[in-house]
Amino acid sequence: MLDLMPSLGSWRPAVSGQLCAVATIVGTGGSVPRPLGTSMMVSEDGEILGSLSGGCVESAVVEAALEAMRDGGPRLESFGYSSEDAFAVGLTCGGELEVHIQPLRAGSPGFSVFAETQRPAALIRRLDGQGGVMVVDDPVRFRAMESEELAKLVGDHPGTLFAAAAQVEPLLQGGRTGLVRLAPPEGCIDGWMNTERLAMPPQEEAQPEPITLFVESRLPAARMLIFGANDFGAALLPAGQLLGYNVTLCDARPAFATQGRFASADQVITDWPHRYLDSEAAAGRIDARTVVCILTHDPKFDIPLLQSALRLNLAYVGAMGSRRSHRQRIDALLEAGTPPESLERLHSPIGLNLGAVTPAEVAVSITAEIIAERGSSKNKTGFPSLKDSTGPIHPAAQHLTQEDPWT
Repeated sequence: MLDLMPSLGSWRPAVSGQLCAVATIVGTGGSVPRPLGTSMMVSEDGEILGSLSGGCVESAVVEAALEAMRDGGPRLESFGYSSEDAFAVGLTCGGELEVHIQPLRAGSPGFSVFAETQRPAALIRRLDGQGGVMVVDDPVRFRAMESEELAKLVGDHPGTLFAAAAQVEPLLQGGRTGLVRLAPPEGCIDGWMNTERLAMPPQEEAQPEPITLFVESRLPAARMLIFGANDFGAALLPAGQLLGYNVTLCDARPAFATQGRFASADQVITDWPHRYLDSEAAAGRIDARTVVCILTHDPKFDIPLLQSALRLNLAYVGAMGSRRSHRQRIDALLEAGTPPESLERLHSPIGLNLGAVTPAEVAVSITAEIIAERGSSKNKTGFPSLKDSTGPIHPAAQHLTQEDPWT
């Protein structure tokens, strides 16, 4: 539902406080057009905000939403491809969707928090029979075991709250969306067993329904820190923004950093790179999603900066340079006391081995490696990282004249 929040402030049914129903994709199978968490809202007058599939199932979802508003209760609908009936409502791509539909009054507190603020926010909805919803204003610092709201939503049984903490907190803190299923307290044995209980005949009882939570989390854009105000930095800056990063360009040389071609950066900093990174980390503005790209290709900047970067929990650390520069850099870092295991996290030479030559191509190579590193299917693109391959960085046929070119 978070994807709709920026539009709620101007959507007429929300402004007028109409009864609406929110339809959210909570389960997928096979090829589907939209990801988990995509939502569509339907007003009691039949007005629509958003889309779930680009047209395949929207009409059926609208009908189900109107019925849910008439009934006053939530429902779970499934949509898939029907090979028997070509005209049946379903996904022509062959995938399957599970859509949860919940009647809600537009303008309620849960809606207004997201519609009126851009600060980090998350939503936890209970999808099983009991229902319920809660807003998390600060997903990164949320602690499930200390939350009275979560205890009201799932029950205050310690085992349930502990299980919720283990599954909900990683989703919230990572800015991700996911479905969480928890065993209800009455479905578990509270840790005791004796001979009398073992001797008891098995009893047929209705299995309690699991507690089902749908978690959606929104965090500020992850940061990309580019060190080096040069042609490669100028090309990487818009590429990083295209991926949704908040991009900072940092260079110690004012004459380079203040060039107009870097004006589109979210921040332009004139400072020694390692000093700036240390200050940002101390201020709590660096997290595990932060990407650091070192393009300075100058040991007096690179070595202190890499020492600082490799001490932090970062999503990606890459450094530009030839293989000869890389070997010299590794020797200098080891001599300075950097643990060898930390060097395994360094992507140097930076980028995937795409045969990149121009600054724009190198920017693609770097962002491709960041994407590969960010996902769980690392290096399954068919292009090995330069750090994991051997031989020349560029094919012999390239027209560059340097004896040992940069990546």
